[in-house]
Parts: sequence; structure tokens; C-alpha cells
Amino acid sequence: MTDRRGVVAKRAENLMPGVPYVRGWAQARRSAGALAAQLTALGLELDFPGLVADVNVSGDGLVRLGSVQPEAALILAELIMSGLAAEMPMRAETLPRETGNVARNSSAA
Repeated sequence: MTDRRGVVAKRAENLMPGVPYVRGWAQARRSAGALAAQLTALGLELDFPGLVADVNVSGDGLVRLGSVQPEAALILAELIMSGLAAEMPMRAETLPRETGNVARNSSAA
């Protein structure tokens, strides 16, 4: 999805033969739909009016959030941080079990 300078490639405005634009757009559409459903469940759909699926010149799917108010960006950042904070204790609980399994498997060899 990036060009050789590591910048997101330009959106596809002129389609070229042989580039799988539909596949990329369909993937972006599914992802945009999933995000839209979550934003709607949180009552934030009006804060992201520009949410749309798109595709770049390479056929990579893009999800564009559009222009949002700073408050909406802050809410989204806080939701991401809350999700990550909730996930960390779950990972800490599963790590000892996974480590124990590796230790048991390696000693059996």
C-alpha cells in the first residue's frame, strides 16, 4: 500500500488494466462497514461523516475517515487505548500458560 518512499500511494482516479481494484475496494468496503457498525453502536456515526471505502493506484484497499473534528479524533484515540489496556491483562494471563507449554514440549525432546 505504500510507494517506494513509504508514503501511501495516491488514490485510483484513472484505472489501469490488470490491476485488481475491485478486490482491494471490496476489502476496504468490508473494513469500513465493520468500523461504521462499531461507531454506530457507540453513537459516533455522525462524528465520522466521511468514512468511505476507496482504492489506490496499486489496487490496495483504503479506508478513509475523512475530515473529523478534533474531539472525534480524541474519542477514537481513547477508544483504541481503552481496548489496548483491556487486552493487556488478557495477554498477561495467557503468557504463563504458553510459556509452560513451550517448556514442557522442549524438555520432552
